[in-house]
Amino acid sequence: MSAPSDTPQAPKVTEREARQVAEAAREQDWRKPSFAKELFLGRFRLDLLHPHPVPGADEVRRGEAFLDRLRAFCETHVDGALIEREAKIPDDVVNGLKELGALGMKIETRYGGLGLTQVYYNRALALAGSASPAIGALLSAHQSIGVPQPLKMFGTQEQKDTFLPRLARTDISAFLLTEPDVGSDPARLATAAVPEGDDYVLDGVKLWTTNGVVADLLVVMARVPASDGHKGGITAFVVEADSPGITVEHRNAFMGLRGIENGVTRFHGVRVPAANRIGPEGAGLKIALTTLNTGRLSLPAMCVGVGKWSLKIAREWSAVREQWGRPVARHEAVGAKISFIAATTFALEAVVDLSSQMADESRNDIRIEAALAKLYGSEMGWRISDELVQIRGGRGFETADSLAARGERAVPAEQMLRDMRINRIFEGSTEIMHLLIAREAVDAHLKVAGDIIDPDKPLSDKARAGVDAAGFYARWLPKLVSGPGQLPNFYGEFRVPGHPDLSGHLRHVERSARKLARSTFYAMSRWQGRMETKQNFLGRIVDIGAELFAMSAACVRAEHLRAADDHGREAYQLADVFCRQARLRVEELFARLWANTDDIDRRVVDGVLSGTYAWLEEGVIDPSGDGPWIADATPGPATGENVHRPIR
Repeated sequence: MSAPSDTPQAPKVTEREARQVAEAAREQDWRKPSFAKELFLGRFRLDLLHPHPVPGADEVRRGEAFLDRLRAFCETHVDGALIEREAKIPDDVVNGLKELGALGMKIETRYGGLGLTQVYYNRALALAGSASPAIGALLSAHQSIGVPQPLKMFGTQEQKDTFLPRLARTDISAFLLTEPDVGSDPARLATAAVPEGDDYVLDGVKLWTTNGVVADLLVVMARVPASDGHKGGITAFVVEADSPGITVEHRNAFMGLRGIENGVTRFHGVRVPAANRIGPEGAGLKIALTTLNTGRLSLPAMCVGVGKWSLKIAREWSAVREQWGRPVARHEAVGAKISFIAATTFALEAVVDLSSQMADESRNDIRIEAALAKLYGSEMGWRISDELVQIRGGRGFETADSLAARGERAVPAEQMLRDMRINRIFEGSTEIMHLLIAREAVDAHLKVAGDIIDPDKPLSDKARAGVDAAGFYARWLPKLVSGPGQLPNFYGEFRVPGHPDLSGHLRHVERSARKLARSTFYAMSRWQGRMETKQNFLGRIVDIGAELFAMSAACVRAEHLRAADDHGREAYQLADVFCRQARLRVEELFARLWANTDDIDRRVVDGVLSGTYAWLEEGVIDPSGDGPWIADATPGPATGENVHRPIR
């Protein structure tokens, strides 16, 4: 059935228009230094990471005290197996978390929160997520992307005074951006917020609203139409979840994270006071993206928790399980997997802790570092989980309940694998993260040469850009020829007697950073305006940068722990093996920049879409049900039951 003509529909936008919307929302100024930005430009600024920043004594005291309380609560009140079986976090557990102050970990104490640092917030999420990944998701969605963070950064004092005390202790929040036909392309956002007097009237449907089923407060992205006195554009609002006209139509069920309260939310004639608008009209996407700059660190933090748990299980299991006369850990094929889990867990913790401490100190711009941490953490966390299942063999594929029923330890390895899979999609899929980071990585090039490759720019602008580009590259390119990575004694403070030599790994990072920058320049020279279509190439560039960042963080953390006399020798060993493993991956990625199947892959895709290979699909039965690929999201009144259930 067609929608009435006066209802908002997803705008029809061209590819170029969609890119322009995303570009306008991007935070474009760099007011502080960025290690990762410099890295992609071929400049290895180790001084931005080393010495490793440390939290203050009071921050440590408060953070450790809360971790002790949270651990005690999780050990005595959280039954992860029950949450998995019933696909629900019990209300008494949620209320217990509220009483503990877990909803307000990042909210300032003057609003009733705990005022924890990013470092301790992340450690708390890793701890809670290890007890139940669904609890980690609940707390993260509430504080990392829900109402508290955008209010902290962009809200008025009145908004903070009104909402933050509630969010710190009693009210759960959710973030509503995605729609049934709108994912990572917000230019097509259809939910409308029409000004009417002192209010806005919201109409539309939102999908995958994590916490939306139980939320008390929502941050909603909606499109305000331009009109007299209204700039219009995608705008952010704080919305009371029990407002008339809001219906949670469905609670979604997933492959993993079965306890999360994720749903479909419909808005029909919902009145929202103008005082609840966050920032000006049209600033919604910028607010969302800026919020995610540090909010993304919560996800890799939970991946660190998974790595730690996987290492524990791999160690305990591999020591007792024997094959061919010796423990499986002593077989090289299994031992390599254990080494990967240990080394990568160390590196992931190094990346998250370093990025988080830099966020707390606010000395550096960490938007790229946080994005790299999310990308790297989700990819490596998934690999760690997969390797643990492989180490466990058939028992890794068997459910924890089944293991317990036949008398064995209930190890939920298969559940962890399912739960971890979403991290490669949450808060920006791997493919979107590649493009987002790549855009920042080539930012300096586009600033000096963007007009040259822009087909819409006049010749005068292109000529002026040519002069600017010539000057920039004349200064920049010679610096990529040689550097301290070629000097055998450089980074000597990482060469410690009785420890593995980490200085060579840092010299490798420096050389690779210059090679990475040269490769990016060659690609821009070769493809120019078509560079943005070379997504696989850009993805490899970003993956190399992620490995180099992780190597740097691992070495800096190892030296920090050695200087603090905190397992320094073992940390050096883990950093060394991680860097050796990472260097092999970097070499492969560099080789695949220019030797790959990207062109032939595109031709195969053309054939698949045209039906050329449809014969290959014969001989199977499709078990999929009937129905449209994308559900109808026509605005209008709800027709079903409201499954919203606030927890009190």
